[in-house]
Parts: sequence; structure tokens; C-alpha cells
Amino acid sequence: MPQDFIGWFHTIGAIIALFTGSLILAKVKGTMLHKKIGRIYVISMLIVCGTSFMIYRVHNTFGILHIFAIISTVTLFLGMIPMFFKGFKNPTIIHLSWMYWSVIGLYCAFAAEVFTRLPLLLEIKNTYGVFYALVGLSAGVVGFIGSRFFKKKKKDWEQQFSAD
Repeated sequence: MPQDFIGWFHTIGAIIALFTGSLILAKVKGTMLHKKIGRIYVISMLIVCGTSFMIYRVHNTFGILHIFAIISTVTLFLGMIPMFFKGFKNPTIIHLSWMYWSVIGLYCAFAAEVFTRLPLLLEIKNTYGVFYALVGLSAGVVGFIGSRFFKKKKKDWEQQFSAD
């Protein structure tokens, strides 16, 4: 559970990002609704990524979870750049691909957060080995499932948006 203001701000931002990111994946792309929800997603992800650098629960130092936050931030920016700057071949496909991975990365982080709580619920001693094993396993499974969906979606997007 969040222990302070930053933790709560991070958690609320993550919940908003999970909700809006899921809507974006499910809804038709390119509509005004897509753009409005997308803006909320981007802002909430910037909050999540920004506050993640202020949280030091594990080892009280910069760690692997902060590296994932950097990757998440880069993924988010790579998804938005083609929408604001000209010169990209198939900018819509680039945008959809990077933003899809931004949401999948968020799902991976959510799964890792949930599964790292299991040892507490099951009264298992939560060592760093158990913690990192659960982070890796949960994020890996979610990422693998997301990659299967991505392959199918990217083919659909290429057929739909390749004329951009």
C-alpha cells in the first residue's frame, strides 16, 4: 500500500492510466474520443513515471524498477513523437505500436506489483530473491501474452493505416 503522498499520487495515476490505456486498446483508433482518452493516458503515465523516481522501497536506491520506469517513459515518448513531428513513414503505425507497448508495459508493472504482494498474503518470507522472481515471472507472462496480441494487431494496423 502507498505510504505517503507520492505513493498515493503514483497509485492513483497508475489506476487512471490502466483504465484509460485499456479503453484505448479496446476502442476505435483516431476518433476524437481516442484522442481525448489518449491525452488523459499520457498525462497519467507522465505522473506515474515521474513519481516512480521518487519511490525507493527496495534497497533505498536507484534499482531495476527505476530502469523499467525509464523504459516506460521512453516508450511513451516514442509513441507520441510521430504524432507531433512530420517525416515518419507510417506515423500512425509507429504511434500505435509504441503506445500499445506502453500500455502492455503498464500491465506488466501492475502484474508485478500484485504478485510481489503475494508473499505477504501467503505469509512467505519475502526475500529479494522471491521479490525479483515474482517481478520477472509476472511481467514476463504478461509481456508474452501482450506480444501475441501485438503481432495480430500490427497486421491489422498495417492493412488499415499503411497509406499514412
